[in-house]
Amino acid sequence: MRLVRFNDDRLGLLTDDSLIDVTDRLGLETNDPLKEYARRDLDASEYGDAEPDHDLADVRVEAPVRRPGKVIAAPLNYENHVEEALADEDIVTQEWFTIEDKGYFLKAPSSVAGPEDGIELPFNDRRVDHEIELAFVMGEDVKDIDSDDVWDAILGYTILLDVSVRGDQDRSNRKSYDTFTIIGPCVATPDEIGDPHDLEMELQLNGETRQQQNTDGMIYDCSDIVEYASIGATIEAGDVITTGTPEGVSAITDGDTIDAEIENVGSMTVDVTDRDVSFADVDVEKSQLND
Repeated sequence: MRLVRFNDDRLGLLTDDSLIDVTDRLGLETNDPLKEYARRDLDASEYGDAEPDHDLADVRVEAPVRRPGKVIAAPLNYENHVEEALADEDIVTQEWFTIEDKGYFLKAPSSVAGPEDGIELPFNDRRVDHEIELAFVMGEDVKDIDSDDVWDAILGYTILLDVSVRGDQDRSNRKSYDTFTIIGPCVATPDEIGDPHDLEMELQLNGETRQQQNTDGMIYDCSDIVEYASIGATIEAGDVITTGTPEGVSAITDGDTIDAEIENVGSMTVDVTDRDVSFADVDVEKSQLND
């Protein structure tokens, strides 16, 4: 199955270029229906042969999860991106680290947006890069889970664009602006994916291929990331886990178009705009704590 959140609070099954609306059929009542679907351990497959309710072109496709509890991200998880980052001081301005060194990092749930929302750059004078990643949505709560048991807890896989301002700020700061976590267009269940570590992915910027890599290049696989993240912390149904980006990251600017595709998952087109705000002109005054 390929599950799509559309028109704000509807959940559908994607069949070719049509959608079967399962929201009422499954009794989904929240504005985050995929999260509710995961928490209630529902199965929409019985409606897979129903007559489509909408043409895909006639609906607004949203991020599959409207507001995950957590977005957990793996840093520098492809060898070729490690080499790229070390060679470009604009990418790594502080000590770089892998999961083994210092663990994962978190992105703000409020940074999540869908492909049709587009990416809005917060500043027009800071380098901002695209990063294509395979991500997945958890289907149940887990804690202190062994990597061998992770696979049964994954609801499905999706495409994620991890958008990143380059600079000296904390990683979670630089990656948590609004629209900096584009997710979509669907969540493909594991039976649609096959081996998640043997998928071709590609990102084109204005029609030019910038990133192209098989997911077999991951240093730590999907289950390793969840095992580490779940040590002493509950990973909840609906949380989004993202697995790192390969080499080829580059700057995006106002007016750009990104086309992202991952084999067996889908593809999405995302437009880039900016707010015409200069970081150099932002005035942040320190609090007068001793006054």
